[in-house]
Order: sequence, then structure tokens, then C-alpha cells
Amino acid sequence: MTNDSTSINLNVKGKAANTFDAIVIGSGISGGWAAKELCEKGLQTLMIERGKDVVHLKDYPTATTPNWVFKHHNKMPLAVTKENPVVSRCYAFGEATEHFFVKDNDHPYIQEKPYDWIRGYQVGGKSLLWARQTQRWSKYDFEGPGRDGFAVDWPIRYDDLAPWYAHVEKFAGISGNRDGIETLPDSESLPAWEMNCVETTLASKIMSNYKDRFVVQGRCAHLTKPNPIHLEQGRSQCQSRTLCERGCPFGGYFSSNSSTIPWAQKTGNLTIAPNTVVHSIIYDEKTGKASGVNVIDAITKETTAYFAKIIFVNAACLNTNLILLNSTSNRFQNGLGNDNGLLGKYVAFHNYRGTVNAAYDGPEDKYHYGRRPTQPMMPNFRNVYKQETDFLRGYMVFYGADRSVGNYDGIGAELKNAASEPGLWNISMMMQGETIPKESNHVRLSKDKLDPWGIPQLITSIDYDDNDVKSMKDFLNTASEMLDKVGCKAIKQNDSKQAPGLDIHEMGGVRMGQDPKTSLLDKWNAMHECKNVFVTDGASMTSTSTQNPSLTFMALTARAANHAVEQLKKGEL
Repeated sequence: MTNDSTSINLNVKGKAANTFDAIVIGSGISGGWAAKELCEKGLQTLMIERGKDVVHLKDYPTATTPNWVFKHHNKMPLAVTKENPVVSRCYAFGEATEHFFVKDNDHPYIQEKPYDWIRGYQVGGKSLLWARQTQRWSKYDFEGPGRDGFAVDWPIRYDDLAPWYAHVEKFAGISGNRDGIETLPDSESLPAWEMNCVETTLASKIMSNYKDRFVVQGRCAHLTKPNPIHLEQGRSQCQSRTLCERGCPFGGYFSSNSSTIPWAQKTGNLTIAPNTVVHSIIYDEKTGKASGVNVIDAITKETTAYFAKIIFVNAACLNTNLILLNSTSNRFQNGLGNDNGLLGKYVAFHNYRGTVNAAYDGPEDKYHYGRRPTQPMMPNFRNVYKQETDFLRGYMVFYGADRSVGNYDGIGAELKNAASEPGLWNISMMMQGETIPKESNHVRLSKDKLDPWGIPQLITSIDYDDNDVKSMKDFLNTASEMLDKVGCKAIKQNDSKQAPGLDIHEMGGVRMGQDPKTSLLDKWNAMHECKNVFVTDGASMTSTSTQNPSLTFMALTARAANHAVEQLKKGEL
């Protein structure tokens, strides 16, 4: 399939029927926000999704199914895990959710270095599957690369994004406290979930012993107390079922399916094309802009094209890189906008390798109860204000406390009585470390292997480095020290040695920056060399911060979409 707009074979009526004001590629968290904002502003918008249609409420087949009803009690058979070693490593993959995940052989890719690429191809994408942790980045996260001299400087700062954080938070619904911490700016929040008694005790002890460390309740995209805007979306209070990855019939957590997509549909301006694989973006050399996209029917393999004045690429980080790399023309022979040769490079992720577990002599007359979609967290305290260690940047810490069953001695009534007595309190800590974007961490297209739709397979060449190992060791030792100081026992450190990708926080490859020589996107997420193409998913990120990225994707998308509409009205696009 060619990417030369002059060779598209469509009659005038056919082209008119396939022409929209805007095209959004992808329907996940950022794609849903792009569609919402564009449709609200009156643009006829086509949302293209390579996977099947999933309609809120209608297409959550296991949402209310008890585990014991599944043939294997929601565990995957050994044969399935052997056939799917990558996706089987994901914590959310099971009998109740496998229909929302891409099996390993369905969309093959080439691992030059071990990389677990976790994907969800359906309307809503991975917004049905995400862990829903949502924190704003701080000014130090946006200033870090420029200050410390890695990657390139962000073309925006926290103040540029702050009103857009507020914009998406109010609509999505974010629970959490207003903690007044400059390293973790407050959100427009709903009431927070509560810490249990031991978590509260340990938080107080940690903050008493370490003045630079703050322990707060995790912020997450769950409706603890819905506001009118959430009820207007048809959503209701989170029931704390912790069955989120199956799709929530209550709309208790934020997803494209329950929130942004139905909202966009209410305008009458949204058209959704499921089972449609984007092959490439069409570049028109006469106008110097993109004119549309070439697509392939996922089922019939038939090809066609759609046209628009604005194109948002939100296919999720690695697929966004793949589409742009495959969008070649006489003008851009190495990928759309890729004059500097940096497309697909400087991919980064979050380092989850380090965990620490311990026991705690907590109150014997109390127990943790209920289910909760978040846990306490500690914002980064390493290299925040200046470089202080032998590694760059730092890590966020998540921790939790629970009480296990005492023992399983005996049989019958004896076993029942033993199991009914709770044992020690267990403490777990995990890191979410910032990795440093490197040119060597990259993706590229295979020259000889194609996927089932005739598109070059993606090659992943992404790995940890010494900085990541140093950061992990610092976490392991620091967490152990903290737990020891607050009275924990039997402290155990663990390095999972998991491959990159399992964090599902891949970022970069189409990074933002001030200089077209060293970046692909400008401060509005528009391509430097093709101004009507916007990238606002993880691919656009210049660095990773230590915070979860999804809230920032949403804010960047809303900001870019509103800017695109303004430019379109001015005749600039």
C-alpha cells in the first residue's frame, strides 16, 4: 500500500463519504479524550480502533461472574500460559479477562532484547485494564531533564499543564486527599480511600523519622463520591469490588468506554470504526500536511483510506511509533516527520524490579477489611532538588499492610479453626522508578517479517542499564532501612529481574521538545515537520517521571485537542 496521496483510487463521492474534520487513531485513555474534546467543539470525528467493539455495560461478559464459576477458577491453564508467555506475565490476565488482551501470536513482534509488550485491542483499549493510579507530575519532573542534562528539556512546564490536569480530573473523577506536597501537586479530588490501622501507624512513624519523606493515600480514578458531572455520564459510585479489569458495569472507575466515548457520542459528531488497522498516515507533499490515513479491515484485509484536516495518533506508545515509522513518502522516507532520525528512539519505561517484604507485630485485635483499589504511596525523595546520588532521578514507593491467615494445620474442624485465626501483619513495598531515555533503547521496523495485515513487525530493543540497577539497589536498601526503623521484622529484598514492558508504562519514541533537531513534537504535541498530526499518548513523553503517566496523557491530550481546534478555526491547519 502506497502512502502517496495522489495514488489513492477513490471516486469523488467515495472520498467525500470517507472524509471527516478529524481522525483519532486509537480509543484508549488518550484517544477517548481526543474524541471527547474534538466532538464537543463541533468537529466530525472518526475514531479508528484496530480491535473489536466494546460497548459499556453490554460487552462486559464476566463483570458479575464469581471465580468459582470459571472452569479453572479464573486461573489460566498451563497450555495457555505456555502458548502465551508474554501476556501471561501480566497480573490481570486470567479466565475473566483474557478476551480483553492480545494473545502473543495474534500480533507478533521481534524481541531483540527481552521485552513484554502487553496490549489490549478493543474499543476502550487498555483503559479497561489499567491499574487506575493517577498523580499529577510536579514541576521537578518537567524540569528534571533540562536541569540534569539527560534526554532533552521539556518544552512545557507544570504551570502549562496545571489547568488541564484540573480539567480532566473533574470529569474523570480522581479520589485522594489534598496533601499540600510540592513533589506531588494536589488534584481536584473526591474523598480518599482510608488507610488501615497498620498503614496509618507506619506512615506516621516513617514521616517522624524522615523529614524528607511523605506517605499519603494513593490517588486513583475511582468515584468514591460522584459529582453531578459523573452522574450525567451515567456513572455511579465505585463498589470496591476490585474486579475492575473485567469492565465495570457501575462506571465506578474511569474508562473510555464508560466516560469519554459515550460523552463524545452524545454530540452526534463521533463515528467509530472498530476492526480497522491503521497501516500509515498519508502525507500530501503539495500542502506539506497529512491528508488522511490508509487502513486495513482487520477481518477481511480489505484496504481503504480516510481523510481529515487533523489527525491524532493515540494508538498507545509502541503502536504509535510503528504507525509513524511505517508512514513513508517521497518527503519522509524513514517515517513521518523523521528528518532527524530520532523516531522510535529514546523509549523509556518504569522500573518495577525492586520489592521489599516484612512482618510487623501489629495489633492482634484488629484486621484489615474490605477491598480497595489503591494503597498508600510515597512520592520521590531522591535527586528532587539537585543531584545527590550516584544515579540519576529516583523512584516512587507504594506500600501496603495486610494480615494473613494464621496457619493451615489439621483437617476438618481443626483446619477450619486454625485458618480462622489471623496471623502476623505483612508489609510490602514496591518501587516505581524513573528510567533515563537513551538513544539505544529504541523500536524499529523489520525489513523482512510482516504481521498478519502485511505491516512490518516491530522490533523492540529496550533494556535496563547501570542507572536502573543502582536506583533499584538504593530502593531495596532504603526501604529495608525504613521498615527496620519503624519496627518491622523478617525483612526480605527481591529483584524480580522482570523484562521491561511488564510495567505497561512504555513512553517515548516520538518525544516533545523545543528543537526540531532533537525532538519530533512541539509544545502542543504537534509534529514539528507535519503540523496537523498530533501525538498525545505515551509516545510523546520526553521523560518518565516517577509518577504514573496516564493522568498526564489525558491532560496533554485535552490541551492539544483544544489547541488544534483553535488553529483549525484560524485557518492554520
